[in-house]
Amino acid sequence: MSDKTFLEETAAQAAPIDQIPLERPKTLSFRNTFTALRSRNYRLWFWGQMISLLGTWMQSTAQGFLVFQLTQSPVYLGYVGFAYGIPTWIFMLYGGVIADRVQRRNVLVITQSTMMFFAVVLAVLTFTNVVLPWHIIVLAFCLGIANAFDAPSRQAFVNELVPRDDLTNAIALNATMFNTATAIGPAVAGITYALFGPAWCFTINAVSFIGVLTALMMMKIKNKKNKFHPERSTFSDLKEGIRYAAHHKIIRTLILLVGIISLFGISFGVLIPAWAVNILHGDATTNGLLQSFRGIGALTSALLIASLGRFKFKGKLLTLGSFVFPAFLFIFSFMTWLPLSLLFLLAVGFSQILVNNLANALVQTLVHDDLRGRVMGVYTFVFFGLMPLGSLLMGSLAEYFSEPGAVIIGSIVTFAAAVIIYFSVPKLRTQ
Repeated sequence: MSDKTFLEETAAQAAPIDQIPLERPKTLSFRNTFTALRSRNYRLWFWGQMISLLGTWMQSTAQGFLVFQLTQSPVYLGYVGFAYGIPTWIFMLYGGVIADRVQRRNVLVITQSTMMFFAVVLAVLTFTNVVLPWHIIVLAFCLGIANAFDAPSRQAFVNELVPRDDLTNAIALNATMFNTATAIGPAVAGITYALFGPAWCFTINAVSFIGVLTALMMMKIKNKKNKFHPERSTFSDLKEGIRYAAHHKIIRTLILLVGIISLFGISFGVLIPAWAVNILHGDATTNGLLQSFRGIGALTSALLIASLGRFKFKGKLLTLGSFVFPAFLFIFSFMTWLPLSLLFLLAVGFSQILVNNLANALVQTLVHDDLRGRVMGVYTFVFFGLMPLGSLLMGSLAEYFSEPGAVIIGSIVTFAAAVIIYFSVPKLRTQ
């Protein structure tokens, strides 16, 4: 079967969202919010990931502030983000192929264990007072390698945990757990850092991986029957996934939008430690508060999406988010008073998750099951792959113009992209 024929068949089998019989809720309902948690495997995944992500955000927050303390340079924050993201360009598309060929739970056990090991190494270096900026950059690169194989399998794994009708709800709850951790983890990290030092943040992260590893081992997952052709090369499988994503107009547009936001929008987060010190004249606690309020906004947004249930206006809501996210980011760039900064960061986090969460849900609903791992590999490749470039760009712009100047530039470019997509792909709003 030719690539073209297969792409045509799979595109035909992946029904548009408006053809999938979904229930339209009359009002917001709390009962709709946690539908996916009825599935035992997803409950295990949810709570295991929640514990692990709390630790991850503690490490991320403490690591950023430690780098800034050691260097007093925002550009080094960009270097760390760049080092973490470089493996995405090298390995993540291949990680998508692995996600379609190998049992995803097995992949996740390996990658999560590897991340746990790197957290232990960073904790030991910090406890012994020998940690240097280049140590953090190297460990960020190693962690990025693990994430390159982890992310495609993690994204595609949700489909194995819940019925198809609950997939959007599960993705929304994934965002809920992520942003609960974003809201709580940085604040706890700021307090822990101030009282006990960064090493304890890294130690807590290492211990937190026990939660997700235990959950993965307790799940009852049916071994999937891989439908790939053993005689085909990895490159052929990879090309098939890329061609599918490129030829599907809505999926292509969603991936493009997420990529632009990753490069010019979300990447502002790498500047938050410097923002806390240089703009707000604060400390590690201020840094933690900024990170947490962005997470609170994102958490609120994720809960709203989950509460909507099996709704049909995902495209319209996503389009709204693509406009208001850069608008709030632009306003935030002018804030120099902590309370207002926290308020607009909350709004930034809320609108950001409208785009990220709904783009993920739309792609996962539209994609054919046999290509899910590879297409999510492309999706995560763009999302994570452009983050290091965005981090480097934001760090460099901040060094040249100032932190607010960098955020202003990023918000203007992101808004312009939303306008272009609005007029060039009107079908997105019908999904």
